[in-house]
Amino acid sequence: MTGLIPNFSPNGVVTINRVILKPEYTLEDLEERVAELCENVKTYHSDTGFVGGFVCVNSGRVSNEGSTIGQAVESPLKGREVLIVTFWRSFEDHEASHRSETFQPLFRRVLELCENGNEEIAYEMLWSGAAYSPEEARAARAAKARFQAA
Repeated sequence: MTGLIPNFSPNGVVTINRVILKPEYTLEDLEERVAELCENVKTYHSDTGFVGGFVCVNSGRVSNEGSTIGQAVESPLKGREVLIVTFWRSFEDHEASHRSETFQPLFRRVLELCENGNEEIAYEMLWSGAAYSPEEARAARAAKARFQAA
């Protein structure tokens, strides 16, 4: 654990929601509702276990270099699949946030837009890290070359 996420404990929990937008709604509809939900979590849970998070949408691109399931050209869920990733001090803190009266109405509004309901999986962090600076990358390559030759 190298501190990619500031103030995130090595014992912290990462939760991932995977939602698929119903065809009759737009990505903007989902963005608005998720923004309200995220603002609520930051406001009411930053001092009770919430550390940070991000939301990302499926771009449609499939890495043929990194995929082993075929050579797809574009994901069929482009613009419809969204991941909501949050970082928490503990799983218990996360669960308490979901029970709060301010959270539940906003959460239900997000779920109205989702064809797959919601399954939120909690993960324990094994590793995180930022890229090396150019100087660090050169030093790492030099060290590898030096020790691989030995």
